[in-house]
Amino acid sequence: MSRILSAVAWPYANGPRHIGHVAGFGVPSDVFSRYMRMAGHDVLMVSGTDEHGTPILVQAEQEGVAPQELADRYNRVIVEDLTALGLSYDLFTRTTTRNHYAVVQEMFRTVHKNGYMVEQSTMGAISPSTGRTLPDRYIEGTCPICGYDGARGDQCDNCGNQLDAIDLINPKSRINGEAPKFVESTHFFLDLPAFADALGSWLRTRGDWRPNVLNFSLNLIDDMRPRAMTRDIDWGIPVPLEGWEDNPSKRLYVWFDAVIGYLSASVEWARRSGDPEAWRAYWNDPEARSYYFMGKDNITFHSQIWPAELLGYDGKGTKGGAPGVFGDLQLPTEVVSSEFLTMEGKQFSSSRGVVIYVRDMLARYQPDALRYFISVAGPENQDADFTWSDFKRRTNDELVAGWGNLVNRTASMIHKNFGEIPTPTQVQPVDAALLETTGTAFGRIGELVGTHRHRAAVGEAMRVVQEANRYISETEPWKLTGDRERLATVLHTAAQAVNDANTLLSPFLPHSAQKVHEALGGTGEVSPLPRIEEVTDLDDASRQYPVITGYYRLGEGVRAWASTPVVPGAPVAKPTPVFTKLDDSIVEEELDRLRKA
Repeated sequence: MSRILSAVAWPYANGPRHIGHVAGFGVPSDVFSRYMRMAGHDVLMVSGTDEHGTPILVQAEQEGVAPQELADRYNRVIVEDLTALGLSYDLFTRTTTRNHYAVVQEMFRTVHKNGYMVEQSTMGAISPSTGRTLPDRYIEGTCPICGYDGARGDQCDNCGNQLDAIDLINPKSRINGEAPKFVESTHFFLDLPAFADALGSWLRTRGDWRPNVLNFSLNLIDDMRPRAMTRDIDWGIPVPLEGWEDNPSKRLYVWFDAVIGYLSASVEWARRSGDPEAWRAYWNDPEARSYYFMGKDNITFHSQIWPAELLGYDGKGTKGGAPGVFGDLQLPTEVVSSEFLTMEGKQFSSSRGVVIYVRDMLARYQPDALRYFISVAGPENQDADFTWSDFKRRTNDELVAGWGNLVNRTASMIHKNFGEIPTPTQVQPVDAALLETTGTAFGRIGELVGTHRHRAAVGEAMRVVQEANRYISETEPWKLTGDRERLATVLHTAAQAVNDANTLLSPFLPHSAQKVHEALGGTGEVSPLPRIEEVTDLDDASRQYPVITGYYRLGEGVRAWASTPVVPGAPVAKPTPVFTKLDDSIVEEELDRLRKA
C-alpha cells in the first residue's frame, strides 16, 4: 500500500465552471483517485476554490458586491456542481479560510528567512482608468520573441517563454482593452535562478511524465528569472513581514497563495479528522506519491513555481537554509496536465456564448454520460473537441446500446427464468474463456489508469463489454429454456462478466456503478459518492462555508480492484434502464441554445 496525494487544480471562484474545466482537472483526477483506492492505496484527494486576485475584485465591483460575497456565491455553486459530478474529494475547501492564510504565511516567512525572497523594484502595470494593478495574465500583446499575437504578460503559450508584461508589443488589458500604464513598485521576488540546478535535476528524473508536460517544463529551466510574489492589491493574503503586513495595498500574489492550497487543504483535512498531524504522511514521507492535475495553461505554476516554493521552504536552493515547522516537504511525483477541450470547434468563451456550464449539463443529462465522454474522448494528451452529435452518439451507441443493454438483457433473463442469481453447474470452454477475458482485464486496465492513460483504459473496459455481449449472442440463452442446468451456467457466467465489467468501469461511471450492482442483487455501496457538509472555519467561528467530503475506504463502501464473485441466490428484480437514450433532436436543440446565447 502506498500513500497517494491527489492534488487537484483549484477552480477560480468568479463564476460557474464549464465542462472544459472539469475535463482538465476534475474527471481525470477522480478516475485516478477512485482506482487507486480500489487498488488498496491510501488516497488523499484535496482542492478548493481559489478566491483571491484582481479578477474577483473587478467582477465584484461590476456587480456592486464585496469580493468575499462574490467568492461565497460562486464557491457554493462550484461545490454543488462538482459534488453532482461525483468528484470524490476527501476535502474540497477554499483559499479564504484562516487555516489557509496561516499556512501560506508560514511558507512565505520560511522561504524569505532562507534567503529566496528578494526585495526589488519593478515596473508594474496598472489600469489608467481605475488605478488598479493589472495582473500579468490580464495583459495580452505580441510576443517579443516569436511574434505570436495573443501572448500573456507572464508567458507566451506559443513558444513557451516566460515574459514580463512590459516587454509585450502593443500590450492591452484583457479587462477593458486599454493600454496599461507601467509604474515603479517594490515587491518580493522568488529567486528562481537559485533553484535552476535543483529543478533541472529533479525534472530529469521524471521520465514517466507525459512528454509534452516534461518537455515544456524542461524548457522553462533555460530562462529562469526572479518572479514577483507580491502585488499592489488590497484583496489577498497580507505579506507577513514587519512593515508590510499592515500595508493595505500589498498582498501576496494569488498564484503564490493558490498552489499552497494543496498543503493547506491537507492540513485542514487532518485537523478536521481528529489527527492534526495526519497530513504529514502525504507530505513529509519520501515514499508517499503526489499527483497534480490541471490544464496545460497551468504547467508553469506546478512544475516550476510550486516546486521552487517547496525547495525554498526546505532550504534546498543554492543559498541553503532549513525547513520550518512543516518539515521537509516533498516535490511532486508527477504533474498530470491535460490539453484543452473546445466546443463545436471553438474555444470556450462565456462572453461569446460558446459554453455549457457543468450545472446546465447535469440538469439535462446524466453525470456519467458526461464523465464517459470526457474519459473516452477528452483532451488527455492532445486538444479535443466536444460536439453534441458525438456526445449523443457515444451516449446512445456505447453507454445505452453497449453497456446498458448488456446489464439490462442479463438482469432481465435472470429475473424471468430464475428470479435470483443462478448456481452454475458444468462450465464449458466458452464460459471459461469469457471469465478469463474479464479477469485478466483488471491488470491491464489498472496499469493504464495508474499511468493516466484513461482513454485507452475505458476503451479496454468497453471491449470487455463487447465480449460479454458477444458471449450472450453466441450462447443464445433464450433457446436454453429446456436445459435448466445449461441456462443457469450461461446466465451465471453473464452475471459474473457484468459484475467484473462494472468494477472495471466504476472509476469512470460511479453513479451507474451502484445501479448495476443493485440490478444484480448486490447490497451495500460499491462506488461511494461525495457529499456536501456545512462547516465552521476552524479559526474563525463567525465564518461558515460548504465543503465536499466523503467516506471512500476500501471494503467499507469501496469495492476492491479485482473480480468479486456474484452470489447465487441473490434476488434479481425486473431491471430498469441504467442509461437514458438521447433523442436525435437534442443536437439541434443544443446548437440552437448556442446560437441564441
